[in-house]
Formats: sequence, structure tokens, C-alpha cells
Amino acid sequence: MLTGEFDYVLPADRIAQTPAPERTASRLLVIDRSTGEFRHHPQFTEVEQYLQPGDLLILNDSRVIPARLRARKPDTQGAVEMLLLEENEPLDWWVMLRPGKRVRPGTRLVILNPQGELTSLEANVLEKNEEGGCRLRFSGPVEFRKAVEEWGETPLPPYMERKGGPPSAEDRVRYQTVYARHDGSVAAPTAGLHFTTDLLESLSRRGIEHRFVTLHVGHGTFAPVKAATAEEHVMHEERFSISEETCEAVNRARAEGRRIVAVGTTSVRVLETVGRANGGRLVPGSGRTRIFIHPPQTIQMVDALITNFHLPCSTLLMLVSAFAAPGCHPKGRDLMLRAYQEAIDHQYRFFSFGDAMLITGKPLQA
Repeated sequence: MLTGEFDYVLPADRIAQTPAPERTASRLLVIDRSTGEFRHHPQFTEVEQYLQPGDLLILNDSRVIPARLRARKPDTQGAVEMLLLEENEPLDWWVMLRPGKRVRPGTRLVILNPQGELTSLEANVLEKNEEGGCRLRFSGPVEFRKAVEEWGETPLPPYMERKGGPPSAEDRVRYQTVYARHDGSVAAPTAGLHFTTDLLESLSRRGIEHRFVTLHVGHGTFAPVKAATAEEHVMHEERFSISEETCEAVNRARAEGRRIVAVGTTSVRVLETVGRANGGRLVPGSGRTRIFIHPPQTIQMVDALITNFHLPCSTLLMLVSAFAAPGCHPKGRDLMLRAYQEAIDHQYRFFSFGDAMLITGKPLQA
């Protein structure tokens, strides 16, 4: 399956640079995968009419950390930008550095505060890996996590321009789901950005349950598939966990024939990772996943999917194409590219701060 089959042309002005005035003010495109029909809705809250008592929503409760830090080399005064990726142990982190090619093990870096002033927090480069990551050991009299919260910047995707400087206080609030609680992501699980506490409570009153999984979204979520074919692509690894409560709720709903509605591709990846390893049942635990879902694979654990509009030639677009028509390539891809063109023609906003899509209905048949 060629990567280029998932390309499409997106006008630059369709990339959302800022969020909608309110979380639920995003628009909603509903795709019926059994008929291929589209329905347009001006408010995300209208998703309620497509959800029914007994449905079980699965949301990713990972929290985006302010993972972008500024630093300086004290010997040359060279500026360095770092993106925290994963904590190995306290004060020991894998990061991405920019520029990073000339940074060697033993290099000392001093962290800057938002005013560009040197702080008492330092980092020493321990090693580099083949993927371009650097392992750092932080030191200093300040408490590290508090320093990151105070001095770190929200790691907005590269397609969001902030010409006036770093991300704002509003960005820090809006590039985070209202139910985020477990630190670890460097990119938001963006399908969840449309939900408010009021909306979740309204759904609960109607008998629509929700439970959580945790998948810490890595920087690889924005990496394009560079391989010529999907089969050659090496998927980035991400950490996940799933609780006993969530497993019991999903297993019970499936046994009773109720729908599982995944909020976001990250939720799908957790459910499929665990479900495939256990014969279609969920068991609690944590681990790492490199699962790459693309046509003509079949998604077993999810009946409906709430998602955003994804980048061309991305693993996320391939995943939703697989969901649109399980086991059917190119039908799923064709339906999704047709839906994307529909969204472009109707002036929808794309990517992280963009509008939402609900894929529902029985899957297309081969």
C-alpha cells in the first residue's frame, strides 16, 4: 500500500491556528460509513444526537506537559531548544535538541526562564541515540517538575505559528483536555479538546457512560510517513496504561452488544493493542505500543470514532481509513479522502485546533 495514496491538498488557510471561541463551538462532520453519506453540524454538542443510552465513550486522559524548554551553552552562549520526550528516572530524560547535531556527550546546558534569563537549573548531555534523541541529566537547587511548569512552554505542533513569541497562557489551557490527569504527553489527544465537563455530564445523565485509558502522545505523532509504502514504516513507540475499571466496563459493554465509541485515535490504539493481545478481551496493565493500524486491517474493539482532521500521508489518516471500511482497501481511503474534500469545500478547520468528525454506522462491506 503506497504512502502517496493518502495524500491530499490542503489550503494553508484551512489549518486552524487558534481554537474555537468555546470548546464545543467546533463544527462536526458526521460520516455514515454504511452509506457514505455526510451530515454537517455547526456545533460539536450536536454529537449528542448520534449517541444513545448504553454507549460507552473511551477517552485518553494523558496530560500535555509544558515540554519545550529554552537553554544556552555557557561556553559559547549558543541558544538551544529542547523538547522533553520521556523520563527514564527522576532528573534523567530523553529529549530532542534543536540544533542538536553539534551537541556531544558532556555538553553542559543552562535552562532559561521565560524572560530569557539564566536559571539555576542545568542539564548535562549523557548520550545520543540513532533517532536523534539526547539523554540529559538535570541538576540544580530547584524542584525539577515545578521548574518545568513555570519555565516550560506548551509544545504546540510545528504548523501552528506564534509570530508574537511563545505559546500563550490560553494555549496552555486550550491545548489540554478538561479531563487530563496523567502527565506524559508532548502532543494533545486532540479529539478530546471538543469536550467540556458540562457535555460529559449531560451525556452521563442520558445513560452514556465514559471511561479512560492513558496513552502518552509522543512527538512522532506529527512525523510524516517517509517510507514509500506503509508496510516499510517504523511506528514510533508510546507508553500506555488501562485500568481494571475501564477493562470491566468495555468487556461488559461488548458482551451486552453496546457500542464502544473511541474519542481519538490514541484511544483506538490502546484498545486495539490490549484487545488483540488477549483475544478480544481487555485486561488491565501498562506497557508500550508500536501498533500501526492501516488498511486493510480490521479494527475489532471500536464501533464509532470521534476524531479530528489529520495531516496528509500520516499514520492517523491511515488509521481512520482502516476504521471507515475494515478489511477493505481502497474503500476506506476513498471514503475518507472524499470526506476531507467535503470538509475543505465547506470551510472546515483542520488539525489540532480544528473541527471534529464522527465516523459511525455499520462498516462498508468488501
